[in-house]
Amino acid sequence: MSDVVLSLAGVTRTYAGTPPVESLRGVDLSVTAGEFLAVVGPSGSGKTTLLNIAACLDRPTHGEVHLAGHSVARLPDRLLSSVRAHVLGVVFQQFFLLEQLTAVQNVATGLLYRGVPARARREAAIEALTRVGLAARAHHRARELSGGERQRVAIARALVGRPALVLADEPTGNLDSVTGGNILDMLRELNGQGVTLVVITHDHVVASTAARQVELRDGRVVSDSAGSGRHHQERSAAPSTIDGSPP
Repeated sequence: MSDVVLSLAGVTRTYAGTPPVESLRGVDLSVTAGEFLAVVGPSGSGKTTLLNIAACLDRPTHGEVHLAGHSVARLPDRLLSSVRAHVLGVVFQQFFLLEQLTAVQNVATGLLYRGVPARARREAAIEALTRVGLAARAHHRARELSGGERQRVAIARALVGRPALVLADEPTGNLDSVTGGNILDMLRELNGQGVTLVVITHDHVVASTAARQVELRDGRVVSDSAGSGRHHQERSAAPSTIDGSPP
């Protein structure tokens, strides 16, 4: 059986209010190493909540979340931050680059919370930029880059620590169709190199890029191209093999 990188079992997320808002309702989902999966659904379907829980930016109200062998739903904040730093890479739609820094400096920030020495951070950042075809722009400041180049920098930052899983939130949402197509081609290429990818999108054209599509509606998984309604429920309890992972 392939290694399970991310597993959600019976995950719900309810936000306080009158009445309370159920954003996720009993989600079962797992992602195995090397997969390219797209989570698709309309606005309000629960995609952003699912992303936040998978990225350890939010906690479920009920259910279990395992990330690269770690049960993360109830980890204290310090250990949760360590798991996130060592296991995850996240690409946001808004890029979130520091305008005054160069591309290589922005990518190197992805290793700050690992305690990697400055020289090693720089070398890894250049390698990551080369991987996304942006080595020639490594020393340009973020404000000098095009939208497509900025997104490549953001993807390189997510890749720099060689995480077990990369999550991408609407990675083409701020790009024109040609540039967006180039980014999707690059994501396919990275997946071909072994990068495990989960893309969150409302766009079925973007979702069709992925080998597997999972559709959310009203906080529930309503379809999964990996199976006929029965979603993976493996729970990985094996210790993570990621270098520097928390004890």
